Parts: sequence; C-alpha cells; structure tokens
Amino acid sequence: MNSRAFRRSAAAVAAFSASAIVLAGCAGSSDDASTDSGSSDEEITLTIATFNDFGYTDELLQEYMDANPNVTVVHNRAAESGDARANYFQKLGKGGLADVEAVEIDWFAEAMQYSDLLAEAPDSVKGRWLDWKEAAATDPEGRLVGFGTDIGPQAICYRADLFEDAGLVSDRDEVAALFDGDWNNFLDVADEYMAATGKPMIDSANSVLQGIVNQLEYTYTEPDGAVIATTNPEVSAAYELVTERAIPNSAYAGQWSDDWFASMANGEFATMLCPGWMLGVISGSAPDVEGWDIADVFPNGGGNWGGSYLTVPADGANVDAALDLADWLTAPEQQVAAFAEAGTFPSQLEAYEDPTLTDATDEYFNDAPTGQILSDRAEAVTVAPFKDAVYFQYHDALQNAVTRVFDGTEDEDTAWNTWVAEVEAF
Repeated sequence: MNSRAFRRSAAAVAAFSASAIVLAGCAGSSDDASTDSGSSDEEITLTIATFNDFGYTDELLQEYMDANPNVTVVHNRAAESGDARANYFQKLGKGGLADVEAVEIDWFAEAMQYSDLLAEAPDSVKGRWLDWKEAAATDPEGRLVGFGTDIGPQAICYRADLFEDAGLVSDRDEVAALFDGDWNNFLDVADEYMAATGKPMIDSANSVLQGIVNQLEYTYTEPDGAVIATTNPEVSAAYELVTERAIPNSAYAGQWSDDWFASMANGEFATMLCPGWMLGVISGSAPDVEGWDIADVFPNGGGNWGGSYLTVPADGANVDAALDLADWLTAPEQQVAAFAEAGTFPSQLEAYEDPTLTDATDEYFNDAPTGQILSDRAEAVTVAPFKDAVYFQYHDALQNAVTRVFDGTEDEDTAWNTWVAEVEAF
C-alpha cells in the first residue's frame, strides 16, 4: 500500500463484479489454511500490525484461526504507514513489535539494513513472487526476510464525462490509444484539455514526478552508496518536466489533502495515475460520480507505485508460528481474496492465473475489466527502482521542491538549489 493512501470509509472498497466476489469467497479453504501452527495444542496469540487497508478482513483471519484452533490472531492497523514506520524502527531488535509486521516499499530498503533482526522465510515459499519483488527482500547473504504482499502496477483513471465535454475521446480503448506514448505526449493531451476547458487535467504535479521516478533504475543513490541525486540527469530532467509542464496542468501540488479528496467528485481534475489500490480511494471519495473509468495504458510504458511486505521480527515470542501466518497471508489464494476486498494487486505469480483476478470487473469504473487491465500493467513494468535507506528522505525533499514551485514560494531554479543544499546536508 502507498504510504498515505488510506481508506476513508468502508465505501472506499472497490466494487467488483458479483462473480468475482463469489469466487473470492471461495479462496483459501480450511485445508489451504492449515499450517504447522495447528500441529500443537499450545494456545498461541499472534499479533499482526498493518496500515491502510491490506484486505485482511476479520473473516479472512477467522479462516486461519478455524484451521488452527490453538491460534488467536489479533490485527492492529495504523491509519497510514508513517505511523507504522516510526514504531517499527523504534522497537526493531529491542522487543515490543507485533509477531508479523507490515513494511511499506518506500522504507523497506531501510528495514533491509537490519535483515539480521528479521526471521528468514522458509525455502518452500521462495520463487513464488515476481522476480523483482522477491529480490528486494533478499539480503546479501541470500536470506529472504520479507513476504511480498501487493504491488502497484499503474494505469490511467479518467473522467469519461469530462473528456467528452472537452471534445476528447472517452471510450477506454480510445483513451488508451490517446495516451500511448511518452510523458510529453501525456502532457500534450493535458494542454489540449486545459485549452478546451480552462481546467487542469491532472490531479497533482507530484504524482507525475512519482510516476516518472518510478521508471528510473537509479534515482538518488547507487548500490555502492554513491549519492547521484543532484547530478543525475534523469532526475533533473524529471524535475524540469514536472515544474515546466505538469504544474500548469495540475490541480494540486500533492495528494491526500481534504480538497484533493473532494475534487474526485467535483470535477476539478479529470485524470489520475492509478495503481490498483487507488481505485478504492476514488470510489470511496466520489461514490455518486458515474464518470470514472480506467484505461490500460501508462506514459512511457509501465510503472509500479506502492506495495508492501510482511516481516517477522526474529526476537518475537512465536517466530515459527508467525512465519506460518505470514506464509498463509501471502499465498496466492489469500492475495486474490485481498484484491477482491481492497484492490491490492497480488505479487504472487500463481495469482495471475486465478479467474477471480483475471475476470474481475469494477462496476464503479463503468464495469472496467480491472483484473485484466492491472495484469497487463504489471507485465509492462520493466524497472524496479533501487531504493536504499535514504531514498524516502531524498524523494520527499524533491517533492517539497515541486510543491514550493507550485505554491509560488520559490521559482524553479531556487527550489532546485534549495533541494541540492538539503541533499548535501543529509
């Protein structure tokens, strides 16, 4: 899950087709849930700490407890991953963490610095994730210490009714053809929309920055520790494109403000770069709007935004049982069930063959075949950006620079120079 994308209400859950939900309800039978945790009569309480909405419903966790009668699972959920991050690093290696702890992708590299404080996943689960998802959770000693949950393959969500008003195509296949190209093509369409309506097409400038940066293999640092943030021509080009072309076509500097949420319903903007988890955010924020749709396309190819892992602190009281629970929660059947519940797109290879996923549609998004669209978008991802322990810090500071330009408190050059000084001081 993205660090700030939280479910504002139960209505935010994406409305999948009835057939998909029925199939999801069948996923993960009691046989599937059986693990070594049930082989002992010892009463065990396992705690799991997540954030936002992983799709881990009470009913799903009850399935596990029914199959393992000696186990009681207690689920603690933080509102957003920033809270979880602070707690995680305050207590890691010192005691006090949950038996199973969720870690968001943007600070997972930071957690991997302390891989020796995390329990190793069993060999039996290796190889079931997308290669880049599993590789990011494998430390230099070859220990897999993270169980991949979701990923965030991105498409484009758009208001079909607003596109029609602007004289643009509105059919999702035609919109996919319209946006097929690079970021300049995407912004050319934004210019056309602005000329026709006088309104910005894009929700936020920093979402464009996020989309571009997620397509770069190396952004702020390299694996050997070299800091390339301020000298990387790809980063400076991304910044220039965002400040010069995305800002004039964006309604907001960033996402997650109250006004931004409200604008999903009031038509202040017409497009959003959409990983799977964003679908529920839109439908929950604008439940009565009938114009939202989703196109199977993304500027410059494919991109992934978001995703998480489950980790098991090595100093927990029930490490083996916790590993069993993490194993079960991230198995294909449970990942598909979580997708049907909360739109969290699976990272498990076998899940992509499940009709619950491939046949899933979303009534809210004009019955769009969201399962197939997001599967296509997942296959289009070719780059997994290198993110080390300082990635979050550098990226947040660059986003702040874009915000200052958007707000008019600094011009483009001054905001960049401020960021350079911040990087040098880190």
